[in-house]
Amino acid sequence: MKKKLGLLIVSLMLTLTASAQFEEEKVYVAGSLTGLDLNYNGNNGFSFGVQAKAGYFFDDAWMMLGQVAYNHSGNETVPDYIAVGAGLRYYIEQNGLYVGVNATLVHTYRNYNDLMPGIELGYAFFVSRTVTIEPSVYYNQSFKSHTKYSTAGFKIGIGIYI
Repeated sequence: MKKKLGLLIVSLMLTLTASAQFEEEKVYVAGSLTGLDLNYNGNNGFSFGVQAKAGYFFDDAWMMLGQVAYNHSGNETVPDYIAVGAGLRYYIEQNGLYVGVNATLVHTYRNYNDLMPGIELGYAFFVSRTVTIEPSVYYNQSFKSHTKYSTAGFKIGIGIYI
């Protein structure tokens, strides 16, 4: 019983701490790793990617995001790419759970360009007052080739709320 009560108190404290961070006019910066064989599309084997994000809360639960990314594919028929994008993120009930939408322009050195809208569901787990670990699942839809380049995956990142 004591363990359950202690867990309830810790959960409540984490929820209250998290809600204080999602405020209007806060700034967000983050980096994340994608891939690591935890994504799938019809053309890749192993892939590894990194992302950098910056955001701004224009309302207590809404954030505008900008991102840049690099992805390396182990498959020689799929070139490495760079990407830039923008999106929105909504924090549900101020508890750290969020849903996001974005649009990303992907470019490879082989002059392949693709506009990829995407969705994301994640959780901002606070490890301190301003630093989070953010696991999320995502889906990006390719307009060029749905079967080859549309991607579903998992990523984990570290975010800072200033």
